[in-house]
Amino acid sequence: MGSHTDSTDPLDTLPTPGTPAGRDGLDALLATPGRALIALDFDGTLAPIVPDPDQARAHPGAVPALAGLAPRVAAVAVVTGRPAGVAVRHGGFAGVPGLEHLVVLGHYGAERWDAVSGTVSAPAPHPGVAAVRAELPGFLDRIGAWQGTWIEEKGRAVAVHTRRAADPQAAFELLRAPLAELAARHGLIVEPGRMVLELRPPGMDKGVALEEYAREIGAGSVLYAGDDLGDLPAFAAVDKLRSDGTPGLLVCSGSDEVAELRERADLVVDGPQGVVGLLRALAGRLS
Repeated sequence: MGSHTDSTDPLDTLPTPGTPAGRDGLDALLATPGRALIALDFDGTLAPIVPDPDQARAHPGAVPALAGLAPRVAAVAVVTGRPAGVAVRHGGFAGVPGLEHLVVLGHYGAERWDAVSGTVSAPAPHPGVAAVRAELPGFLDRIGAWQGTWIEEKGRAVAVHTRRAADPQAAFELLRAPLAELAARHGLIVEPGRMVLELRPPGMDKGVALEEYAREIGAGSVLYAGDDLGDLPAFAAVDKLRSDGTPGLLVCSGSDEVAELRERADLVVDGPQGVVGLLRALAGRLS
């Protein structure tokens, strides 16, 4: 279990990870920041969770904190299930001094936005997504799950949210098996999250995206911060990099909804505000 910081003003304090591996990861980052990769989830990590994902925006301190830290490390990457372009818009990442080399790995790495070019690169969409998109409204209606649930169109994926249902957790559990069957019928998989089930193509997850990017840049250390079940593969990727000799630090953007992530983390901070504080503290230590 990672250590927790509840400081009301964490911006100047660099917390101590609660595990030996986490302390090693932080030490390596501080010793050779020019080889460090800082990678972060978006929703729940850089942006507070809100009932309507279209209204999600980065914490007001997130972009300044990233811009202050980015020039001092090898690379900063945002790794998200959202389309890369949406994350860039909702994050306000484009054209920011200090973030000229930011990379956004969207759709679990299937899309990539580079600040250098300002463009998104991506493969062709999976045909199963369009098929599921067409079938999903009637499917939810037939199984009696329509009340309080809603569909989010994500381009290369489709998500079903239950946070607005009368009993969000019960609706989430009701949908898990039927949606898994629907996804499998169209060659897709289901990625569970915080009161959301996302139907998307197989083969990419945040772990694959993170590990590939870390190896691409030759990262000497990796910090990854996330808040959700979809971040567990990224945590596993950091564990794999550690086993291969690359120190890493696992940060949970605190949420009582995802106990498994908290237990795996080296360090738990108080949501996006705590993530901003950590980024600022790192920048301060490296200045």
